[in-house]
Amino acid sequence: MIELNPFVIFIAAIFTNNMILSNFLGMCSFVAVSKEINTSLGLGQAVTFVLAGTSIINYLVYHYLLVPYNLEFLRFIIFIISIAAFVQLIEMILERYIPNLYYALGIFLPLITVNCAILGVSLFMVIRDYTFLQSFGFAVGSGLGWTLAIVALAGIRQKLKRASVPKGLEGPGITLIVTGLMALAFIGFSGIVQIS
Repeated sequence: MIELNPFVIFIAAIFTNNMILSNFLGMCSFVAVSKEINTSLGLGQAVTFVLAGTSIINYLVYHYLLVPYNLEFLRFIIFIISIAAFVQLIEMILERYIPNLYYALGIFLPLITVNCAILGVSLFMVIRDYTFLQSFGFAVGSGLGWTLAIVALAGIRQKLKRASVPKGLEGPGITLIVTGLMALAFIGFSGIVQIS
């Protein structure tokens, strides 16, 4: 097996293996929050931060606690608990020390806990047997790719507000069509590098 450079994994996670546009993970908050560019950018930054933090925690827990004690079958439960605990900790810190950011993010911060892209990154790093640096590069790249996709969709949706969209396609319908077209556009990057 060829050892992939963490930077290659990072770039691939943004473009060729984008969590939203290649794996369709994290679609709930992607569709719900992508109405305004500023909100989308804020959520994307929060998702990237949580992905980076939880990938470190989950990597260490998996390789230094679950594997040595043959408890790999608990990875789903442990990953979900660590993600929820990390987001809760961030929420408490923001509420205590940066209340303006806490109130600006509002309900979007707890939504990160149930974003399946975050669990997906932790599971992909285990399935693909990534090293620590590869896992971290994959997590940060996945977060940036998710941010790129949601901000792009928000920009398109703002333009569509002024367009004449057929009544039956307004709202989620046109959003999913645009997402599909964005996914097709990102397929053009697939010749660059593919990770699996």
